[in-house]
Amino acid sequence: MAEGRLMSEQSKQPAIILVRPQLGENIGKAARAMLNFGLTDMRLVAPRDGWPNPAAGPAASGADIVLENARVFDTVEEAVADLSHVYASTVRDRDMPKPVVTPREAAQQMHAVIGKGQTTGILFGPERSGLTNDDVVLADTILTVPVNPGFGSLNLAQAVILTAYEFHHLADGTPAYQPSHPEGTASKDELLGLMEHLEGELDKRGFFRSEDRRATMRRTLRNLIQNAGFSRQEVFTLRGVVKSLARPPRDRQDD
Repeated sequence: MAEGRLMSEQSKQPAIILVRPQLGENIGKAARAMLNFGLTDMRLVAPRDGWPNPAAGPAASGADIVLENARVFDTVEEAVADLSHVYASTVRDRDMPKPVVTPREAAQQMHAVIGKGQTTGILFGPERSGLTNDDVVLADTILTVPVNPGFGSLNLAQAVILTAYEFHHLADGTPAYQPSHPEGTASKDELLGLMEHLEGELDKRGFFRSEDRRATMRRTLRNLIQNAGFSRQEVFTLRGVVKSLARPPRDRQDD
C-alpha cells in the first residue's frame, strides 16, 4: 500500500496507542486484531523492549503493514499531540470527572468526530498495570468494556479487538454529531501548550506549595482544561491572558 493511501485511510480511523507495552507478542497480537477490522494506525509509547521487536512479527500472523508503519513515541503527550479526542481504555475507577462510555458508544462518537474532519485515538495501558492517572488525565473520555464484574480481566489484544470491531461494525452508520465549536475543538498539542504555560507561571508564583499534593493539583488543573472542550481560538486567547497576568503591572497614568 502506497504511503499516501495509507495516511489517507488512517485519517478516517482511530489511532491505537499502546502505552509502555511489555511483550512483543502482545504488540503483534494487537496488530492482528487491528487489521482484522481495517485499522492500521498503531502508535507505541516507550515499548519496554524497544522497537522493532522480533517477537511481534510471528504473533501478528500477517498483519505486517501495521507493524511496519507503527510509530514510536517517548511520551503519551507526543503520541496524542495531533489528536482532537482521546479515549483511555481502563476498567478501574478513577477519581476524575470524565464521561465513561462502552466500546459501542465510543465507536459512534469516533465515527461522528472523524466525519467532522477531526482525529481521534484510544490509549491502552501496559499489560500488568494499565494506564496511570497521568496517562488518563490526557484523555477526554474513559472507555470501559462491560465485562463480568466477577472476572474483568482482558488481555491487550482482546481489548483492542473489541473496540476495533465496534468501530468497523458502524462504518456505514455514522450518527449525527455536533461539535462544541463550529471550527472544531483544539488539538492535544494546543491544549498541552496551555497546560504547560499555566503550570509554569503558577510554579513561579509558588502555587504548588505542597510537594505532597503537587501531582494531584496538577492533574486537577489539567482535567479542568481538558474537560472544557476549548476551541483553538479559545486556547490562544487563554494563553494571552496567562501571558498578560504574568507581566509586572503597569503604573496607571493620569488622564
